[in-house]
Amino acid sequence: MEAKPNEVEEVETCSEDAEDHPQRGGWKTFPFVSGNVLGLSVAAGGWASNLIVFLMTKFNVKSISATQINNIILGTNNLFPVAGAFIADSFLGSFSVVSIFSFISLLGMIMLTLIATTHSLRPSSCPPGSLTCEGPSKFQYSVLYAALTLASLGLGGTRFTIATMGADQFRKPHDQGVFFNWYFIALYVANVISFTAIIYVQDNVGWGLGFGICFIANVIGLLVFLLGKRFYRQVKPKGSPFMSIARVLVASVWKMKISLAASRDSDYFYGDVALADNTVPTKAFRFLNRAAIKTEEDKQFDGSYEKTWKLCTVKEVEDLKTLIKIMPLWSTGIFLSTPIGISSSLTILQALTMDRHLGPHFTIPAGSFLVFNLLATTISIFIIDRFILHKLRPLQGIGIGHVINIVALVGSALIERRRLEVVTAHNLTNQPGTVVPMSALWLVAPLSVVGIGEAFHFPGQVALYYEEFPKPLKSTSTAMISLLIGIGYYLSTAITDLVDRTTGWLPNDINQGRLDNVFWMLAVIGVVNFVYYLICAKFFKYQNQSV
Repeated sequence: MEAKPNEVEEVETCSEDAEDHPQRGGWKTFPFVSGNVLGLSVAAGGWASNLIVFLMTKFNVKSISATQINNIILGTNNLFPVAGAFIADSFLGSFSVVSIFSFISLLGMIMLTLIATTHSLRPSSCPPGSLTCEGPSKFQYSVLYAALTLASLGLGGTRFTIATMGADQFRKPHDQGVFFNWYFIALYVANVISFTAIIYVQDNVGWGLGFGICFIANVIGLLVFLLGKRFYRQVKPKGSPFMSIARVLVASVWKMKISLAASRDSDYFYGDVALADNTVPTKAFRFLNRAAIKTEEDKQFDGSYEKTWKLCTVKEVEDLKTLIKIMPLWSTGIFLSTPIGISSSLTILQALTMDRHLGPHFTIPAGSFLVFNLLATTISIFIIDRFILHKLRPLQGIGIGHVINIVALVGSALIERRRLEVVTAHNLTNQPGTVVPMSALWLVAPLSVVGIGEAFHFPGQVALYYEEFPKPLKSTSTAMISLLIGIGYYLSTAITDLVDRTTGWLPNDINQGRLDNVFWMLAVIGVVNFVYYLICAKFFKYQNQSV
């Protein structure tokens, strides 16, 4: 396929901004980049995927508190990539950010390994089902939170930044697309290893060895990445595109007294490009147009105009308007990820109380059940990509994902109701720690349905934001997915706390609670959010007609 002129221009620009020569970049860097992705993802998945179980069994944290801590940590994991991207784009560059935060992640792995192997850093062990367990001291909590903070910052600062750096190694858009495919394959492979092998070691051999494996994986990932330094093309920091957004807001407020009634196209600042070749100010959010109006105060000594905190180009103003238009749709993703975050945590609590035997000699770790969600997403993405994707526009795919997620929550509520019936039938209500005679494999069904839903709405959101975000924010568009997931996890913590305070649905022993009511509540939230999504989608207009 013949490259479009603008594509060639972008590639050449990238090449000019990179500190490289002909022998740098290309596929020879892929083993070093993918080695970092594999190593750090195995390490991150090893501690994050089984955190609830670790808090409950080794730190004697109550089940609901454990889920709240878990959701806060997962939220941080997904919020910090935006900060990592800002630091890389504005100050340090991708290589420095990945190197620094890989080391920070390593420090977190060292601390978690020490916590798991040093008795004084955690409370005394507690028999299963005991109601008089010794809780962690303030010092033990401080060490734990410090370790989790370092591990979380390390994960957040590397995951999206290494993807950007990997794509920077290639000059052709086709090669960049192939890299992203292999990047996600490496990510999925690492997650499968974490959700199965490492969790099994933690639950059945020892937490010290489990975290020790995470430490070794982190070391390997960091060393492999550093070994490739002489091969990398390193793109210089260009400054954050968020600065132009801030400048538009400041300039529009500064000039709020200027009248727009008699303004003409020639009154606006277009930068170095001629008026005929530029975007004219639109009427939407017209008050922002003031930021691009030229005044005598904006004129330089030689009579020219330059971008300042009081004067922006029309293009910058229109880019901000585009973001404002897409934000309502983006916000629906927050209320989509919130029920997913809550239900994932509650599913682990359910699995801990149910029969997890697979044959006479093997017990599935509770944290490993989330791998069924991962597998369902992976398989569904492959099927959708091959047979369905070309028939759907992004908004349609996202809408289907909303509906499927609601169905999954209804299924979770019905399965939990059945579990509570078994609890009552066997008189296990007041016997915490006793395994309910019901197979935990029942949980596979709703987890798989959630995975199918994610296969629709997650790629749909990535495609929508990448196509519709302004050009200067293309690299930030994918990080917006991580941002909404992070906010969703924080919101899930707040909702869980509210339910815990106002109802009796979430006691420490879930056999005495009503998790089914929580799932029904989440399904109702999903329905309301879907209606909100339909309203936003109805009024949204694609800016890029190629979508």
